[in-house]
Amino acid sequence: MTPPDHPSLPEPKVGVLLINLGTPDAPEARAVRRYLAEFLSDPRVIEIPAIAWKPILHGIVLRTRPRKSAEAYNQIWTNEGSPLRVIAHQSTAQFKRSERPIPACS
Repeated sequence: MTPPDHPSLPEPKVGVLLINLGTPDAPEARAVRRYLAEFLSDPRVIEIPAIAWKPILHGIVLRTRPRKSAEAYNQIWTNEGSPLRVIAHQSTAQFKRSERPIPACS
């Protein structure tokens, strides 16, 4: 219970943050390689000094993972595209249609 002399409180606000760290453009080794190269080159994702990480990334990871990952992506890929991208777009559209519109942040 709020004391009678307490100032009025503003209506609580609801915030929704949708984050998508990306997805390949296609379930193919070339597209997965391009995605992994961009994603795994981000120093906020891999916190190893670049001088140590780049040889591992380009010498091992990008030579072995794209083919294996493309096979896994191919198992879950839909006619609409990447499930992650599809679900993220559907969620965004659903929030935009909600009764309490949520302003987008820029």
